[in-house]
Amino acid sequence: MCASHRAVRGLIVELTGYGKHTVTDMEAGLEHLKRGTAKNVDMMLIVVEPYYRSLEAGMRTFKLATELKIPHLYAVSNKVRTEADREAIETFCQQHSIPIITTIPYDENLIESERKAIAPIDFNPVAPSMQAIGHISDWVLARG
Repeated sequence: MCASHRAVRGLIVELTGYGKHTVTDMEAGLEHLKRGTAKNVDMMLIVVEPYYRSLEAGMRTFKLATELKIPHLYAVSNKVRTEADREAIETFCQQHSIPIITTIPYDENLIESERKAIAPIDFNPVAPSMQAIGHISDWVLARG
């Protein structure tokens, strides 16, 4: 295992002792799963967008995480602009038995906050994307 993955895995293990939940944003792809970085993960939210490559990557992540026995796996629909986007994600996830917990709409506020180097929650805390992300937090906390 390379040093960077070993360091991240060690950090995750260390952080799990400080509270009930540790949230980690991993880069897209399977590398963190293949290298054991997600070894102590008990819930994984797999972010998928309404594009074939994103959906395929999400499906591969779900399959590998299932093989690694991560007990709680869910999809989050992201950058959804239209009903067709929502249906594409829902249909794909249903075909692969991937439960979806929520949808984050495409939101220009996220782009603007990035341009201005301001955290999205500080840029516009009532933006549609921030409300959807808040629902994710509430959902996770409700599950203990």
